[in-house]
Amino acid sequence: MSAVTRIRTRRTRLRVALAAVAALASVALTPLPAPAAEADASVSGHLTGTLADGATWVADVPERWNGTLLLFSHGFGPTVARNAPTEAVRAELLAEGYALAGSSYDPHGSMWALNSAERDQFATLDAVTEKIGTPRRTLAMGNSMGGLVNAQLARDGGGRIDGALGQCGLVAGGTDLDNYQLDAEYTIARLLLPGQDVELVRFDSSADAAATADLLTRAVTAAQSTPQGRARIALAAAFLNLPAWSPGKDRPAATDWAGQEEQQYDWFAQGILSFVEGGRYAVEQSVGGNNSWNRGVDYARLLAGSAHAPRVYALYRAAGLDLRADLRTLTEGATITADPAAVRTAERTSSAGQGLEVPLLDIHTTADNLVPVEQESRFAARVRAAGDGALLRQAYVERQGHCAFTTAETVAALHALEHRVSTGRWDDVATPAALQRSATALDLDGAAYAPYRPAPLTVGRDRPALPDHR
Repeated sequence: MSAVTRIRTRRTRLRVALAAVAALASVALTPLPAPAAEADASVSGHLTGTLADGATWVADVPERWNGTLLLFSHGFGPTVARNAPTEAVRAELLAEGYALAGSSYDPHGSMWALNSAERDQFATLDAVTEKIGTPRRTLAMGNSMGGLVNAQLARDGGGRIDGALGQCGLVAGGTDLDNYQLDAEYTIARLLLPGQDVELVRFDSSADAAATADLLTRAVTAAQSTPQGRARIALAAAFLNLPAWSPGKDRPAATDWAGQEEQQYDWFAQGILSFVEGGRYAVEQSVGGNNSWNRGVDYARLLAGSAHAPRVYALYRAAGLDLRADLRTLTEGATITADPAAVRTAERTSSAGQGLEVPLLDIHTTADNLVPVEQESRFAARVRAAGDGALLRQAYVERQGHCAFTTAETVAALHALEHRVSTGRWDDVATPAALQRSATALDLDGAAYAPYRPAPLTVGRDRPALPDHR
């Protein structure tokens, strides 16, 4: 059986399984019910329901529905049903006539709910359309972790959805995420806390994860007071793919190495490691163990391939530190191995880019501290390798922060996706200039689309491997 045939067979089996789950879903509605045959004419307002696995869903249908249903996938956090990224976006889309729906994902597991998210989103689609009627068009939308779910829907949703819009999506997947975060955590522990045995993986509880985050953050805070410490912080930040532009600050000049490191430190000071370690604990819960490793990683080679390398080289020279010695220390001490079953589970549940079945437009801020914009380059390479590059477009907003989009930027991107779905052509609607014009014309809250090409993701592992755990 060819690789293409195997992929199509898996997708067919997945659709059959999802349909079976949806058939078992139980639904409770807030407004007065209407027969399915008449639902598109008579059901509007706020709807709610519960799926077979205990996930809840919500939907909002305007009185003058334009026939398009938006299926929203929410990001990492409490498993509570949402159907829009912000309340402002929700209000604008309802005013334009869109119906909105989304699920909580399975509330009984980890907040990294990738074991159930795709299934629950398809089941939500079935439950909602049973009540409101079949939409003329169904579009998926998701942000952050939900952007990964959204990419999975675009991969598997042919015949169920017509197109997808991703925002700040974690599209490189769970294993790439945990690996480059591990490199940064390990660098801080090894170079700023030498001789200490710091727990970096296989957390037994959220409290253990929080304790590691606190320990590493305090080490970074202390290190910021010396040139040597700042050089090592820059090295860890390079491995974390951390932007050198923080909120409330002007972007540093291209060779202002000290200013760039200072703004990277801002992200650490604001608690990014608490999010990283809490997220790692949730991923480990979801995949059944540690899916990251650094045994065999050559840290000198890893740094050499990073867009952040010039800053690190300059700061090490200024501090009088031996960078080669530090990188050798990291390489020689890299002994962390993954749990093979956890890697396999993460590849199955928490990856994307194996192909697309519908058009996908991804938008990302250029200085995203939690889901680095470089994830988009990793994802695009995988989509192109699968032969589906023509279905993908990516656009960038020049702004600091994670998922920091205006309502106008979001709605303009949605309109561009609709053009592609309606015409079968992207034309020029997804270019930075076109998106900026479209967003500005909405006269809502401004826009900052700009030409941009993300650097390669610094991760140092080509594909998920299955190292032995000893």
